Amino acid sequence: MPTMFSRTHTAPDSVPSPRHTRRVFRLTHLACLVLAAAAVGLTALLGGCASQEPTMHFVDSVVVRKSDRTLQLLRGGTVYRQYKIALGDSPVGQKFEEGDERTPEGDYILDWRNPRSEYYKSIHVSYPNARDRAFARALGFEPGGMIMIHGRPNWLSSEKVAREYDNRDWTNGCIAVKNDEMDEIWELVRNGTPIRILP
Repeated sequence: MPTMFSRTHTAPDSVPSPRHTRRVFRLTHLACLVLAAAAVGLTALLGGCASQEPTMHFVDSVVVRKSDRTLQLLRGGTVYRQYKIALGDSPVGQKFEEGDERTPEGDYILDWRNPRSEYYKSIHVSYPNARDRAFARALGFEPGGMIMIHGRPNWLSSEKVAREYDNRDWTNGCIAVKNDEMDEIWELVRNGTPIRILP
């Protein structure tokens, strides 16, 4: 009479075979690798890029050529931007006296700025330096100051008059550009940038 122990023993369905276990392990491992790669790519695309601050590429120096009426922004020793400028009513020669309407010549620093000046934005040239003061004293003069790079006068409302300003020397010794050009200079030139003003 058959008993309960006489039946052929088989592995229960709940216990997988070694071959099946290896296959499941390989598939699980592959899925983990794919998910990890996708997570890294998504982080680089979203988190990595979004977390980085945009880099502002400031210029290294500024060069003004008075005789050419140009202002150049230099980066890495090459001209990055160039603008046509207006100077004072008496632009030729070195500035040595307050009110002579000349733009100084030499090496200076663009050391501070004023977003609410009488002219459209302004960046200050560090004139007079020690040499300028000594030169003016030797002649019995005050050297003057407040030499700026700036845009048009804020009171200008006529485009026709603005164009007339753009085509002649009109400052008291400052360096003037168009307003949209001043916006660009304002963004590209930080305080502490050296400026060389040539005859």
